[in-house]
Amino acid sequence: MRIREFMLNASIVVAAMSASTAVFAETKAAGSGPNPYADCGIGAALFTETKWAAVTSNVIWDLGITAITSATSSPETCSGKKLVAALFIRDTYANLVEETAAGQGEHLTTALNIFGCGESRQAVATQAIRGAMGHAVSAPDYTDLPHLDKAANFYSIIENSVNNSCSA
Repeated sequence: MRIREFMLNASIVVAAMSASTAVFAETKAAGSGPNPYADCGIGAALFTETKWAAVTSNVIWDLGITAITSATSSPETCSGKKLVAALFIRDTYANLVEETAAGQGEHLTTALNIFGCGESRQAVATQAIRGAMGHAVSAPDYTDLPHLDKAANFYSIIENSVNNSCSA
């Protein structure tokens, strides 16, 4: 996959996450938000540990417009965790579905770890994911869905399962 295509897909994921999560900036002190160039956008998702590379990538990609937009409209997406999860699910979807059906696997464990589900609660979350995916794949139109729609559906399933099963 070309870098530009990857970055375009990542910006679509960020936009989708922004639409699904509301944060009210007026409850935060001025200057308390993330650094748009280092902590947000595609650069921060690609270069989580290397701030200068994140800044360079954001500036080269679109002069930082995506990064500034995500910092302004949805600063909660700037940590990169949700974006990393979405990209991981998109890129390993076939493995995840197979491992979900089996009830275990390296990709499934990694996805649960990315979402912050502790090891002691992963079996419970996995059962919830298996049940929800069983319903999803048995839907009559499932096989006709585009890959990105299937991955987005799995993202929602795992996010809901983690929220319900892994919270203390």
